[in-house]
Formats: sequence, structure tokens, C-alpha cells
Amino acid sequence: MRSLPSVPVPLASAVAAAVLVLSGCGSTDAATDAATEAGGGGAEETRVVDTDQGEVTVPVDPRRVVVLNYALAGYLYDLDVPVAATIPEDADGEGVFSEFWAEEAEEDGTEFLPWSTDGFDMEAVLGAEPDLIIAGGIGFPLVQAVDAYDRLGEIAPTVIVSGSHTTWQDQFGFLAEEVFDRGERYDALVAAFDERVEEVREAVTPSPGPVTFLVMTADQTPYALIEGTGLPRVFERLGFETDPLFAENDVEPYTAGGDMFELSTEQVGQMVTAPTVFVLGFNGDTVDVATLAESPVYESLPAFEEGHAYDLPHWVLRADHDEELALLDIVEERFS
Repeated sequence: MRSLPSVPVPLASAVAAAVLVLSGCGSTDAATDAATEAGGGGAEETRVVDTDQGEVTVPVDPRRVVVLNYALAGYLYDLDVPVAATIPEDADGEGVFSEFWAEEAEEDGTEFLPWSTDGFDMEAVLGAEPDLIIAGGIGFPLVQAVDAYDRLGEIAPTVIVSGSHTTWQDQFGFLAEEVFDRGERYDALVAAFDERVEEVREAVTPSPGPVTFLVMTADQTPYALIEGTGLPRVFERLGFETDPLFAENDVEPYTAGGDMFELSTEQVGQMVTAPTVFVLGFNGDTVDVATLAESPVYESLPAFEEGHAYDLPHWVLRADHDEELALLDIVEERFS
């Protein structure tokens, strides 16, 4: 899930006790057996997956997968892997299925598990009776997953998608090839995507460069995306030049391995001098260019003065395969 970081709090002892009852010795193998029996399966074939946390034994044909990062769920639907539950996009949110996989989620009977910035709800994860847990990703979801790894492993085999997988291709490829052994499906989707990228690159005329990407939280706190990471990298493939703000300034990502850094009001005026700016919300369409232009801080920026400030939907921030395909359509329509 996408959320800014805070420090997880310890879990209730009652939940830990329930987990231990299910897991027995607490090993991932024991968790696999227990989860499989809970799902009505029985012994099944397994494979070993190498992760940053070590080797994890996972079922070859999982029936009840819990995905503890909303941004990773779409990959499983694309691979026809059944998703028993995931978490809302925003901490403490009610949860809404993505427009890109809502139909698949309804067919699977996918449920939302409650979670907060304090950590995952282990009792809810346990109640979902998973035979496999997928977690990790970029930024805070990775921090939470690593913190809770041992406890998650007591419920079911847990695979954390490494923070070194910074693009959807990296994440999707790891899940498709290493976890679910569906590399052919992945290869076909990536080939089609690459063809589409070339089509759009040839069709568009990039806006004046370099460009800056501003992410606005609900309270209008601005963050700048780090060049070479997800969204900027997509635009670079399409011929847009990204302003190297992170490389050229003394700033730190909002969390280790994060893809953005916070800006003060003063820094916005000093650093956001690129002739083109893209604006998007964090976990929702929290702001638009027209609203920002009412502020003296933003209306005086070169991109706003010259009419090269553009809105993007919030879901492009850490887009999966389906969302990046939709982003290509947006870019083609706007800059052709």
C-alpha cells in the first residue's frame, strides 16, 4: 500500500498466541501445511523462492493468496492467481477495487483486510486463511512487511517483493517467474507493452524539458519524485527529460528506498524551476493544477507561468502493468 512512514507498534499478545497455535513450530513449511489444510487442500507440490529474507517454500498452486500491498494485487490478477484478500490503497481506508482489476477481484471474492500506519492487522490476516502471503514493494509497504516478516511467516509462507525491484517490470517479473512460474504470460505482456511504448514515443512531441513531478498529499504537502524511479523512468522512455533534483540537491528520500522526497514551501520556489511540471495526488486525486495556480508559490513557477503544468491521475505514481498502459494513452492523447 502506499503510505508515508511511521513506526509500527507491537501486536497484541492474543494475536501472537493465535498465530502460534496455527503455526506450531513457526516455520514456513509448517505454515504452508496449516494454511493448506485450512483451505481444504491437503499436501501439495511446492517450490523454493529466493528472497532478501532467505529461501521461502511456497505452494506451486496456491488457492488463497493474501496480498499486503494494494499496488501489487494487479499482477496476480494478470497472472490468474486467486487473491483471497488485499489491503486498501490508503491506511485506515475502507478499500475500493481498482478500475483495472475490479471485475477479477469480484470474481475471486477478494476481501479487504483492515490495516493502519501502525502495521498490519495480524488477526485479520490469520482469519483470511492464506496459503501464501505476498508483501513488500516500494517504500512504506516494504518497511511494514520487513518489520512483520517473522509474524507473517507463522501464518503462511511469506514472500516479500524486494525494494530493489523498482519498476513494475521488476516486480511483475519476480512474481511471475520466481513465485508463480508463469513467465510465458509475463513475457507476452511485456512484449506488447514495449511495442506500445514505441508507438507512443513516435507519436508524441515532449513538452519543454527538463520536467519535474510533484506529488501532493491530502494536506497539500509537496513531494518531488526522484529521477530514474518509476514514473519519471516511464516518461524518459517516451522522450521526456527529467530534472535531476535528487542528484543535485542535499535531500533524502522520505524513507529508505523511497521514490520521493519532501519539499518545504521555500524549496518549491527554489528547486521547481523546470519548464514542465506534472502534478498528481498521493493515494487520491487530492489537488489539481488549477487549484495550485491560485497559490502565489506555484503560480510564479516557470511551468505554471508558461502553461506547461499538467495533471496526472494519482494511480500513475506506482503504476502496475495495466495502469502504465493507461498512462501511455494519456500521454499520447495530450502530447500528440
